[in-house]
Amino acid sequence: MRDVRVVLIGGTSNVGKSTVAQVVAEKLGFECLSTDRLARHPGRPWRTPEWEVPAHVSEHYGSLTVGELITSVLGHYERLWPRIEELITAYTAEDSGRKGLVLEGSALWPVRVARLQVPRTAAVWLTTDDALVRARVHAAGRYEAATSEEQHLMDKFLARTERYQTLMIDAIDRLGLDRIDAGGGQSAAELADTVLAAADVQTTVGRSSAGR
Repeated sequence: MRDVRVVLIGGTSNVGKSTVAQVVAEKLGFECLSTDRLARHPGRPWRTPEWEVPAHVSEHYGSLTVGELITSVLGHYERLWPRIEELITAYTAEDSGRKGLVLEGSALWPVRVARLQVPRTAAVWLTTDDALVRARVHAAGRYEAATSEEQHLMDKFLARTERYQTLMIDAIDRLGLDRIDAGGGQSAAELADTVLAAADVQTTVGRSSAGR
């Protein structure tokens, strides 16, 4: 691959970003980080054996409308962006002495990434059918066995997630950025190769050809 030091992988929740990013990082010998580690907002609203939903998370999804949930998460990503840009800049510096970085997360909003003036950076977004995301969340949250209140919180999370992806795709397509269908049954390794191929031919951050 050309001299890329940072690969950004965006997408909505539960699209498979983390798994693909880990494979890309392994192939390149890069570090792998998630924007969630910088500041999570506010977390998934379903129980797992290792996770109990905090009261503030239940209140967040239970009390806000889908529109308010979108406004809240986009505002969070806007506040987080300076830290993300600082991190990208640090890893692309000639004298950083670091490995490269694969950074994944929903906080990689297309409009902000497209404005990046940081060299040696590539970006792609993963998208998939809403039905696949819904199936993954239902499986993770054991939807059929959940209480009606727990199902309601998962439904709200999914409604926000689906709305986020719609807005994200609109922005990606309007800006001519590169997105990859992650719902076609490909393995993580196959998707990682597709990500690397896209990154290799980008002439500006997120675009295979300027002004496409």
